[in-house]
Amino acid sequence: MAHQIDYRIHGDDLQMVEIFLDPGEGVQAETGTMTFMEDGIEMQTTTGGGFLKGLKRALAGESFFITTFVNRSNRRASVAFAAPYPGKIIPIDLRAEGGAFICQRNSYLVSALGVDVEVTFSRRLGAGLFGGEGFILQRLRGDGMAFVHAGGTVIEKHLEPGQTLQVDTGCIVGFAPTVDYDIRFVKGFRNILFGGEGLFLATLTGPGRVLLQSLPLSRLADRILTASRNAVGERRGISGLGGELLKDLLSGS
Repeated sequence: MAHQIDYRIHGDDLQMVEIFLDPGEGVQAETGTMTFMEDGIEMQTTTGGGFLKGLKRALAGESFFITTFVNRSNRRASVAFAAPYPGKIIPIDLRAEGGAFICQRNSYLVSALGVDVEVTFSRRLGAGLFGGEGFILQRLRGDGMAFVHAGGTVIEKHLEPGQTLQVDTGCIVGFAPTVDYDIRFVKGFRNILFGGEGLFLATLTGPGRVLLQSLPLSRLADRILTASRNAVGERRGISGLGGELLKDLLSGS
């Protein structure tokens, strides 16, 4: 039975979730995400259930260790956690989701004590090999609140039975266990060569809830890397041009 917690999400694009704990209540969080905690909150970093549990979290894209925060005082106290990059923090009530929700790797932020973060595998080899987020996904299991993070704007879709949605593989945040997940080739030779969307799209088939993000971390990282390379190239080009001008001046030409 997971602890029942209250929360408030602060901010818009750089969000933080503040969780209010009654005496004895606690949460568990990805290491390095805590922003502040009030007096009475006790922090402890462990493997969260032994070596195998830590290893499973590491395989799911999280850290080997997990940090717990428990209110040891006799009054209400709060602890807050920040998103790692611009985007949204999404609250997920696992009780309302039927006890489980599947998420992309690295999306987990914090959850009530009693919620398990497990490794789950795609049922199809193609989805695992080419799914963008890899063969391993995360399954949040329990009956409490969990919070995941997504980049950019978040869109929620509710798929009817048999309804299909094709999505860029990196734009999936998570989906209900009832949703079927597969990977298909992009159709059309010119689409593959010049479409810029890669060779594969994820296909999600209902019924169930689907969460999508407009700016995956991988896409943001690629743009930053490209801009950095261009800036370095421009600086080197200017430096080379300056050297040639200086050489011409010294030679009197």
